[in-house]
Amino acid sequence: MGDRFGLPDLGVGVGLRTVHFGHVLSKEPEVDFFEAITENFLDTGGRPRHILDRIAERYPVVLHGVSMSIGGTDPLDLGYLSKVKALAARVKARWVSDHLCFTGVSGRNTHDLLPLPYTEETLRHVAARVRRVSEVLEQPLVLENPSSYLEFRSSTMSEAAFFARLLKDADCGMLLDVNNVYVSSVNHGFDPVAYLDALPADRVVQYHLAGHTDKGTHLLDTHSARMKKDVWKLYAHALARTGPRATLYEWDEDIPVFATVHGEAKKALKYRPPLARSHPIEAPRRVARG
Repeated sequence: MGDRFGLPDLGVGVGLRTVHFGHVLSKEPEVDFFEAITENFLDTGGRPRHILDRIAERYPVVLHGVSMSIGGTDPLDLGYLSKVKALAARVKARWVSDHLCFTGVSGRNTHDLLPLPYTEETLRHVAARVRRVSEVLEQPLVLENPSSYLEFRSSTMSEAAFFARLLKDADCGMLLDVNNVYVSSVNHGFDPVAYLDALPADRVVQYHLAGHTDKGTHLLDTHSARMKKDVWKLYAHALARTGPRATLYEWDEDIPVFATVHGEAKKALKYRPPLARSHPIEAPRRVARG
């Protein structure tokens, strides 16, 4: 079962984090791919960009953004999108993703992933912006479902129903964060399996996995621990619907040594068939270093 866009199953990867730069460069661990946070490399040269270039020589890379504000009402930032497109070309990113949310208003960035009201008006607004972004990037935008802690009374459809329609109306892909589905399902009292079943399987391009924190009254998507058993079960259910897709493990707080994060990521292997690249990945040539 392939995705709508013919994008490759990259295998099982790890989020690229600063604390692991040295290890990745010196040890060249057997990782299928890395995901880089787009904004960490857009406006900086020097060491960060040099390191990403070196990693892209050795591994497939995807870009994951946190400030596109696809659901916002401010005009799309074409300067920002131009820089994203250039960075994607530079590192031969297999795709570019961001979140279904808004991140600010009137030019002010809250540095948070803020939820949207799920209405027909919002759907038309976001779909038009997604189509425009895909045109600028010259590739389909991939959107992630963020975790959420409140809902709008004005919503007329569920998040899953909204996402399912958006994926088709805007002809875009989905980065399905299974942990976020679980976190939001507990916080809002919906069935996470029904959420997964409502999504068009051929639009899922990538998975995110992560740990969360139970605060008693609610769950927080902290990316600070190992993933819970119930979330692994959801991942297995999702894979049964979509077939194997690139799967990325995130760990962003209290980050342990690389081997610990990679070990958690590799747990996904038992839920997937052995990696078969029906779309061969053209590995960039290794560059001799003096």
